[in-house]
Amino acid sequence: MRSWKWQMAAVALVLVWAQTALAGPTFDRVMKTKVIRAGIMTDSIPGAYYNEKKEWVGMDVDIAEEIARRMGCKLERVAVSNKTRIAFVQQGRIDMSVANMTHKRERDRSIDFSITYFFDGQKILAPKGKFKEHKDFVGQKIATMQGTTSEINVKNLLKELGDPKYETNVISFQKESECFQALRMGRVAGWSTDSTILLGYAAQVPGEFELVGDFFSNEPYGIGLPEDDSKWRDEVNFAIQDMWADGTYKKIYDKWYGPDTPYYFPLTEKIEMWP
Repeated sequence: MRSWKWQMAAVALVLVWAQTALAGPTFDRVMKTKVIRAGIMTDSIPGAYYNEKKEWVGMDVDIAEEIARRMGCKLERVAVSNKTRIAFVQQGRIDMSVANMTHKRERDRSIDFSITYFFDGQKILAPKGKFKEHKDFVGQKIATMQGTTSEINVKNLLKELGDPKYETNVISFQKESECFQALRMGRVAGWSTDSTILLGYAAQVPGEFELVGDFFSNEPYGIGLPEDDSKWRDEVNFAIQDMWADGTYKKIYDKWYGPDTPYYFPLTEKIEMWP
């Protein structure tokens, strides 16, 4: 009888150990401190940027705040860029990166990702009426952000279109605002990145710029998360799915991309839902 009790106790200890193993350091720290450190961009209109009142606002800001609220946590916003958003997750400086980041296999080798929470694609922004289709950009300079999938995608597009100087005709900058400035100054013929970012900047000077051609890539955004912390990843995924199920996601989306905004971008995809 005593042997049976000891066996049961051993099984219970194994189960506790297994649950603890799945709950990694990020989940443990967040549950203890009730603070979530989120990496968020600062000049990605309207994803995350400073408005005219110097307020840090945007779709990603609201998504991050809502995730924290549902977990009963306070959100600590940490400014990130295209170059730091992955490194900060790896270094443990942030718990999640909500920073218009396309979920790519190459990136998944470095960090984990949530389910897709936003759906976009890449286009080219150019002066209104100057270009009609992608092939018109052959031999032209195009701005993009350094170290992003956009940089790779636009080079591949120019290469496929037969541009012999597709490498040097893509001019890379550190920030979205720098790309837009180069476009406005005429230093480049176009700027290529995710369409919603382009729409955001174009809305700052209505009627001057337009998107040219169709999408030439799919850009599913995921929230960047630390490797091997399945309990933390589950909590983030459940929060996203619950936001979709109760209509909160749609309210946030319409606030930034609805038909009554300068950044209208119809929602055509659905978030992955688990029964």
